[in-house]
Amino acid sequence: MAHLVTDLEDHTPQISEAVVADLRSRLRATRWVDAPDGLGWDAGTDVAYLRDLVAYWADGFDFAGHQARLSALPSRRATIDGTRVHLLHAPATPRPGDAPPLPLLLAHGWPDSAWRYRKVVPLLTDPGDPAAPDGAGRRTFDLVVPDMPGFGFSELPSGPAPDNRTVAALWAELMTALGYDRFLVAGGDMGSHVARFLALDFPDRVIAVHRTDAGLPLFTGDPASLTPQERDWLEESVRWRTTEGGYAAVQATKPQSLAVGLTDSPAGLAAWVVEKLRSWSDCGGDLESVYTRDEVLALLTEHWAAANVGSGVRAYRANAAIPREQLARYVDVPSGFSVFAGDVVRPPRAWLDRVANTVYATEPPRGGHFAPFEQPESYAHELRSFFGRF
Repeated sequence: MAHLVTDLEDHTPQISEAVVADLRSRLRATRWVDAPDGLGWDAGTDVAYLRDLVAYWADGFDFAGHQARLSALPSRRATIDGTRVHLLHAPATPRPGDAPPLPLLLAHGWPDSAWRYRKVVPLLTDPGDPAAPDGAGRRTFDLVVPDMPGFGFSELPSGPAPDNRTVAALWAELMTALGYDRFLVAGGDMGSHVARFLALDFPDRVIAVHRTDAGLPLFTGDPASLTPQERDWLEESVRWRTTEGGYAAVQATKPQSLAVGLTDSPAGLAAWVVEKLRSWSDCGGDLESVYTRDEVLALLTEHWAAANVGSGVRAYRANAAIPREQLARYVDVPSGFSVFAGDVVRPPRAWLDRVANTVYATEPPRGGHFAPFEQPESYAHELRSFFGRF
């Protein structure tokens, strides 16, 4: 089904003073849960840490400064099938003699938005190292970084949250509206699946696809056909689902019950998101070794101001309904994987070859699930190294 894209225009996201005043009032009135001694982060977000973060959010975070940074972003807005979608659109600034820039769509996941890629925008639109092998360091990209419907500053969808395959189709039409017939795509988390479906459903348009993960494994064949590394990977993924996957089970089955609390309580929202930032990042348990408080609170403030956290968690329910045969399709488009050492579950090369036409696979030593934000220089290097050959 074709998707209609209209009203493409420059747009600056705004967070009103009334929203900020209400947020501060709610933060100061937080009703705190009890926290037994020694519990720490073992059962979820550490309450002592959260109290401190909430106090700073209410009385230390620079909301005006955050609005100024939002206003400086290359933001645009398009209406797709009646829903207004926010995107960053940053054309490249190559030097004379450089290769023409390539259009590149960056697809985010949960619990984030285009926030995931803000640090790499200037790195990928400006020329890199001119001495890099094969000129890859001089490759620049015309970046398109959209917020999925119901994420970031995109409007809530009028109906159910779209699944990853539907989002891929929306982004294909968006790229057409922007004038890009053929393009590159990269993603992580849900964005990895969006990127995958773009490559699967629009192979004549996607030049190459880069992913920072391969999702959790789906395998229904004979285990004897797997390599030992793949069998270990499947077992590790089962253990991860058991110890860390409770959030996904809730969001895929009863998201609305959860969404009520996250939409009403900024402290509850912070607890749900911060725990994932800490446990999924390469931070050794010290969240603020990777993110400043202001960076974390920028994401939380945007979630709160848009009041769209319900749509974000409902996306898991939508994706759980994607037929298994769609999840098992092999990606023929040339694929690259950068599996960062600190990510949550890391597939072996044999699995990457099993699921995609993998022509590039690396394991950068630093960085986790949010690698573009955690290690932007390394992530930009990975994209240049892979995409520079196309």
